[in-house]
Amino acid sequence: MSHLQKHVRVHTGEKLFDCSQCAKSFRTPCQLKVHMRVHSKEKPYNCLQCTKSFSLLCNFQMHTRVHTGEKPYSCSVCNKSFTQKGSLQVHVRLHTGEKPYKCSLCKKSFTLKQHLQNHVRLHTGEKPYSCSICDKSFTQKGSLQYHMRLHTGEKPYSCSVCNKSFTQKGSLQTHMRLHTGEKPYSCSLCKKSFTQKPHLQTHVRLHTGEKPYSCSLCKKSFTQKSHLQTHIRLHTGKKPYNCSFCKTCFSQKSILKNHMKRVHSD
Repeated sequence: MSHLQKHVRVHTGEKLFDCSQCAKSFRTPCQLKVHMRVHSKEKPYNCLQCTKSFSLLCNFQMHTRVHTGEKPYSCSVCNKSFTQKGSLQVHVRLHTGEKPYKCSLCKKSFTLKQHLQNHVRLHTGEKPYSCSICDKSFTQKGSLQYHMRLHTGEKPYSCSVCNKSFTQKGSLQTHMRLHTGEKPYSCSLCKKSFTQKPHLQTHVRLHTGEKPYSCSLCKKSFTQKSHLQTHIRLHTGKKPYNCSFCKTCFSQKSILKNHMKRVHSD
């Protein structure tokens, strides 16, 4: 077959080479040969640095960069570089503001296809990732992985400065700021800055007066969810904080701490 004949199929969409194992068809014998590895589980590309092997040359080449540290795809706007072309394309959207993946059910749009897929599940209620130990299920694979650590007690993210370890990478990154003093979230209305974005969001409400957390039993509203939860205990009478030395219970953790200092400090 000539190169011209192969090229023409790009325009015609003609796919003459059928897979004998499934319904897929391909334009060239080479494409079919690569596809057949899905069925045969053949992985001819072996990494010499570790035990991993790959069915596709492009995946093998990307993997080797894990060992070499090579990042051939560089951003023309900032200094960041990446091991994969797709990662660079996603990064560039931070500069351009492009969000090509749009939800057909609402007006939201996303930079990543996976983020759109996760979002759509908020509309459908689908939770495809189920815990094998309890009845909980989740919309995202990452949420299930985090949840499983509650059962296993695994904390894979360790601080290099102290002995603390965490179940989530984001929790470790936030913790490291206690050592570095970094406060990347700054208030645009005053000079205060914070280690965590939620702390900034809560602080901004002091300027705006916004109180998004409302009590369903009375007319009071609060700037923080935790303040609403504490307030609701006034209605329910719930006292979840128990003294380990006596039988006294408290509605707030701070009251328990004061009790411990005042009564049991000796």
